[in-house]
Amino acid sequence: MSKNEKQSSPLHLHPQPTLTITKSERTRSAIMNAALDFIWSRPFRDMTVNSLMAPTNVGRSAFYQYFKDLHEVMEALLSILQDEIYNAAEPWITGIGDPVALLNEAFTGLVELNYQRGPLVRAVADAAPSDKRLEKVWVHFLSGFDDAACARIEADQKQGLIPKFDVRPVAIALTRLNAFTLIGAFGQHPRSEPEPVRKALARIWVSTLYGSEWLVSESSNLVRT
Repeated sequence: MSKNEKQSSPLHLHPQPTLTITKSERTRSAIMNAALDFIWSRPFRDMTVNSLMAPTNVGRSAFYQYFKDLHEVMEALLSILQDEIYNAAEPWITGIGDPVALLNEAFTGLVELNYQRGPLVRAVADAAPSDKRLEKVWVHFLSGFDDAACARIEADQKQGLIPKFDVRPVAIALTRLNAFTLIGAFGQHPRSEPEPVRKALARIWVSTLYGSEWLVSESSNLVRT
């Protein structure tokens, strides 16, 4: 196991900072963190309420005070992850300036986040084909990023930064490439090294959208030659 690997989820959730963190907030966070720890090493199909609550030191009945079922826990985690991904991708999605530099900045954040959260994404993606409820959540999750990518590509097309083409099929292909690559790289042990993954995805996105004349420099930043 490399120095980067951990047996439990390396990035836990924390209650929102307030003057007083209530017992209810701590318990809900403990349940969600237990779910993150579980899927770090085991698939969602093996999760039970008993197995989830065992490490929390909270009674099994407390689970149902916060969640209807295990699916609702996963939906809550995926909703948080969606917000985190939007925040990481925001430099390119809404940023002003050099779009290639912004895209490179976004991929730095996205790869770092997925390195930490990879098993959560893999757990939902793996369960979705045989679980109608998670399939619906997963499709909705992906479609949000499709829409965001489409909006940015169309905006850059209007400025003449990207050639004219049918945007949505290309955006979908790129976002699905991201999902497949990031899950494969970071969804299970041993995880891949982040930097080669970042460079590969950035190269594909930049060359597809802005042109093959954009190359990766020795300093690992994308610069135009």
